[in-house]
This record gives sequence, C-alpha cells and structure tokens, in this order.
Amino acid sequence: MTFLRRLLRRFGQDESATIMAEAVLVLPFMLWSYLGLFVYWDSFRVMNKVQKASYTISDMISREMVTINDAYITGMDTLMESLIDRDQNVSLRVSSVTWSQLRNRFEIHWSRSTDAIGLPPLTTTTLQLLKDSIPDMSDGDYVVIIETRVGYEPAFDVGMDAQTLAQFIVTRPRFVPKVCLSGVTCS
Repeated sequence: MTFLRRLLRRFGQDESATIMAEAVLVLPFMLWSYLGLFVYWDSFRVMNKVQKASYTISDMISREMVTINDAYITGMDTLMESLIDRDQNVSLRVSSVTWSQLRNRFEIHWSRSTDAIGLPPLTTTTLQLLKDSIPDMSDGDYVVIIETRVGYEPAFDVGMDAQTLAQFIVTRPRFVPKVCLSGVTCS
C-alpha cells in the first residue's frame, strides 16, 4: 500500500508534460483568435475602402459642371470597382433630388442605377422611404444622392456572416445649382 501511495504522490507532483498539455488546450483558442482578428480587421479595412471610394464618386459627380450621361455613371461604377480592388459586384445608384415646399416632399429629378435588380432607380414614391436619411433642404435646392452596395464574404468562418456593405451619401452640387443628366430636362 505504501508503494502505491508513493507512486500516486510522485505522479501528482510530476510536471514534465504540462507544457504539452497546455499547448494542446490553448493552441486551438489562439488559432481561432488569430483568424478572428484577421477577419474582423479585414472587414473593417474593406468597409473603409468602400466608404472612401463612395465619397470619391460622390465628390466627382458633385463637381461636374457639364451634363453627365449613362456612360459616365457606368464609368463611375467601374472606377468604384477599381478603387476598392475587389472581385465582388458593385451596385451604384446616382440620383438627383430636390425639395418641393409646395408638395412638402422630396422629388426625384433623375435616378440611374448600374444594378437595376438589386438597387433599382429611385422614383419620387420610393424616395419617401429614405426621407429620414436626407438632410433638410430649402425649397428648390438640389442634392445628389450616391448609394453603393458591395458584398463582403469573410475569408474564414469565425462567426461573421457574409454581408453587404452599403453607403448612402448626400452631396450638394459644388459649382452649379444641379447636376444634369442627358435626356432629362434641366432648366
């Protein structure tokens, strides 16, 4: 019995394999934490790129002093894709909006989209759903609304689902009262 007690005591005091046991227990958590930090950092990086690219597109359109056309808006979509450097599909909607004091509502002057299914052009009726996102305006003032949507898929499954990164940017034209589109009356 004494021999068995000594053997159990020696076994309980033996610490020669604790590093390996701790490594087996801690390594999966450390690996998951590293991958999780990578995925969350990457998602914020992509979100930042999408936001900067959207503001770039908005700023470019707000500085236009000549009439733009559908090819220009398609070019902005291509520029957006190259700015964010992603293989994901980019949806872009550009709308010229005015405030009518007489009708007490926002009205669409024109709206164009590069993805008519995912992000259809706005109408005056559908614009009313977004009225809380548009700042107060004076009667007859115009703004350009840029909406972008970019899909994001995490590189690893660490609890973050695929998502759509969306931007909604309202910009007043810089040098002219309103941005005009070819084919739409612009007085």
